[in-house]
Amino acid sequence: MRIRSPSRLVRSRAVSPIAGLAILCIAVQGTAAEPRYAFDAAAGKLPKTALPVHYAIELEPDMEKGTTVGLETVSIEVREPVARLVINAADLTISAASIDDEAQAATVALDAAAETATLSFRRPLTVGRHQLRIGFTGRINKLGRGLFSVDYPTAQGRKRMLATHLEPADARRVFPCWDEPAFKASFALTVTVPRASLAVSNMPVASEEPVTPTLKQVSFRPTPRMSSYLFVLAVGELERLSADVDDVAVSVVTTAGKRGQGRFALDSAARLLRYYNDYFGVKYPLPKLDLIAVPGGFGGAMENWGGITFFENRLLLDPTTMPSGARRGIFTFLAHEMAHQWFGNLVTTAWWDDLWLNEGFASWMEAKSADELHPEWRSWVNASAQKQRAMTLDARRSAHPIRHPVADESEAMAAFDGITYGKGQALIRMLEDYLGEDRFRDGIRRYMAEHAYSNSTTADLWRALETVSDKPVADIAAGFTEQPGVPLVVAQAVCVDGEQRLELRQERFTIAAGLPADEAPRRGVAAAHRWQVPVAFAAPAAPRASGTVLLGDRGEIAAGRCGDPLKLNFGDVGYYRVEYDAATRAALARSAALMAPADRVNLLADGWALVEAGRAEPQSYLDLVEEIGTSSDRAVWEQIIRTLERLDHLARDRPERDAVRSYARSRLRPALDRLGWEAAGAEGPDAEPLRARLIGALGRLGDRAVLAEAKRRFAGFLQDPAALRPPLREPVMHLVGLTADRATYDTLIALARKATGTGERVRYYTAAAGARDPSLAQRTLELTLTGELPSTLIGRVLNTVAADGEQPELAWNFVQQHFEALAERQGPSFPNYLVAGLMQNFTDRERAEELARFAPAHASSGGRTAAARAQEAIMISADLKARVLPAVADWIARRAQPRSSAQ
Repeated sequence: MRIRSPSRLVRSRAVSPIAGLAILCIAVQGTAAEPRYAFDAAAGKLPKTALPVHYAIELEPDMEKGTTVGLETVSIEVREPVARLVINAADLTISAASIDDEAQAATVALDAAAETATLSFRRPLTVGRHQLRIGFTGRINKLGRGLFSVDYPTAQGRKRMLATHLEPADARRVFPCWDEPAFKASFALTVTVPRASLAVSNMPVASEEPVTPTLKQVSFRPTPRMSSYLFVLAVGELERLSADVDDVAVSVVTTAGKRGQGRFALDSAARLLRYYNDYFGVKYPLPKLDLIAVPGGFGGAMENWGGITFFENRLLLDPTTMPSGARRGIFTFLAHEMAHQWFGNLVTTAWWDDLWLNEGFASWMEAKSADELHPEWRSWVNASAQKQRAMTLDARRSAHPIRHPVADESEAMAAFDGITYGKGQALIRMLEDYLGEDRFRDGIRRYMAEHAYSNSTTADLWRALETVSDKPVADIAAGFTEQPGVPLVVAQAVCVDGEQRLELRQERFTIAAGLPADEAPRRGVAAAHRWQVPVAFAAPAAPRASGTVLLGDRGEIAAGRCGDPLKLNFGDVGYYRVEYDAATRAALARSAALMAPADRVNLLADGWALVEAGRAEPQSYLDLVEEIGTSSDRAVWEQIIRTLERLDHLARDRPERDAVRSYARSRLRPALDRLGWEAAGAEGPDAEPLRARLIGALGRLGDRAVLAEAKRRFAGFLQDPAALRPPLREPVMHLVGLTADRATYDTLIALARKATGTGERVRYYTAAAGARDPSLAQRTLELTLTGELPSTLIGRVLNTVAADGEQPELAWNFVQQHFEALAERQGPSFPNYLVAGLMQNFTDRERAEELARFAPAHASSGGRTAAARAQEAIMISADLKARVLPAVADWIARRAQPRSSAQ
């Protein structure tokens, strides 16, 4: 399709400030007409001398030319006389700017580096309301930033869709604006699009009328006051699947022909909306909520108010190609982004320092809502890897507090990491457990009511929770939000007259590598950090915690009879590690079978973390794995598999690898044999994903029988796709890709090119990218330069070649040789973040030094942050490889000796 660009915009509506628009905006948001700004004047970078109140925006995108023509009138509140306005603009050309019906024309100076436009006037603007009018042109890109286009295959040929992705700071690529979260305003959009297309934005359509035989003009109702990064526009050959939920029109919006795949998402969104309306105590305030499936452009989802965008396979369920377990992933993304409609949209952080308030709470609510609406999924224990990932990052010297200063937008991008999400989620869960669910919910309701349509800080939340609980929430939370690091609770059992007590003290848990001696006096210990840690405890078999102690520097717990084990961090709710004395650790290991899965996972995770920190020998963890025995719990096996795969990765090109792989297969294969490749009868909801996980892990570890079975099933799939059930498609394709010869590789690429479903295309391309044949890996790398792969898949393919294909040297050399071409296709994220991620596939100190010398990765402050984190990760891997692998191989050899003599 083609959008023509006429010589002038149709200006029938949104170009002038209309009183009716302001009245409608007030009615929608239910707040006072004057803006309520609640932010530190120092937050952000733009001056606060003038504030936007309302944007009336006209856009006319041309999909074929990749350009937009725009005109906006912004109602602004001038707070003090000013002769200059500084706003954000990036990749825009401003053709004209004036104030108050062209009473004064502005001189415009663009600063590409700062992404600003300075509008200078002959006379200072007086205090009060003014109307700023700007004409501009912009670009449509393929980078998933600002306004971008996505080309996707269909049975009728390739089609194109437009969508926006603006967080944290890309609204400035669509229209000139105050593009910082503190500047909330209402937005009224009018867009000119092909008559056959559907346009979707934050609010319902107010009017739609033809303007040429091929074009129509669509005007949307004005939004409530919101931050610019929440603006959304999607245009294409789209269709809706809709339902009315408590007077809110909820819809799944898809490309033509895929509406039926949105049924599960729509039903889930209806349940979530009712649950959130009740939980937050403030009903969803917009008249509609669109869930928009985008077949490319970015890999996740974005919480635009009233129009959430999702990478297509994060929202749509195709039961013919996707396992039933995919419902959990869809629900998780939905729950996270819908929670943002309150935490992030209704109440917004003033600046990116408090990003964790958005992402930590949405991450917490995604699990909490799943636990409420789908208890059979056991969401908390099955999501434990997210907390473990956060604790691993938080134990490093490059860790940052979850609330930390953010200087610019590149640093804001770097803040979207495992600490912000995972530690934020874990902290909220721990506080909820400590305060009690009812009081915690009351505090959240109070916070929402006080800050609706405005901005807030972390301190505002603590005040609300303290008011309803009468507990020192701010004092407890400060240690976890204002400083980096993980508390370590050291427990020592003391027995007196048959009575046992656990003496507790706290340290900061660290994993250090390559630090000078004066910075790391001994492994696992760092500079003094102190927390108030809510330590829950109980006997291993107890149904619930028997008590909680708020631990400062030291404490003591009555622990029953001498020798009876007491489990700390009961239920794995706390954000801290535990180190037991040897006798208590052994007693807990012997009692592992009595524990709930969450406590077994916690015991294993802490055990491995202590090995990484050098506070325990690998034998202690491996002995614990042996004690766990024949557990059938998915979360337990997930923890064990992650650790075994970590050891296998470290052992690449090392003499210990055969022993590590042989031992790993001996532990995992019995679990798969019990499950079988196919269900023998009724089984629980965790069996299907565990089966797929075991098959994939065993194949990667070189299990010949598993690899042979995967090839056999793939051959059957080629004859009849229905012969391979959806739950097995991911691991089978993955393993076939690893061992592919040229013919198999070509078959996978052909399947990818033929697929019309986004998830299927991603599956086949990444399976081919995992080929361990260097010549095939080289062919995959060359695909990244041809234009065949969507830009959002390039980074994933490069990393798959390095990780699954075990060709990090090949991938890194290719990136260096073609850096400029790849960076042009990927945009700023490529040098800033993708290079650092790729380099973490290495485990040699020399590679960390090479990254330190690679100038493009250090071109921005966010890039320098990402590179420093990657360098440390490589150093830690190098340290583990040298220190842990020989001990592991020795333990495996000693374990095998009795069996050898018996034979």
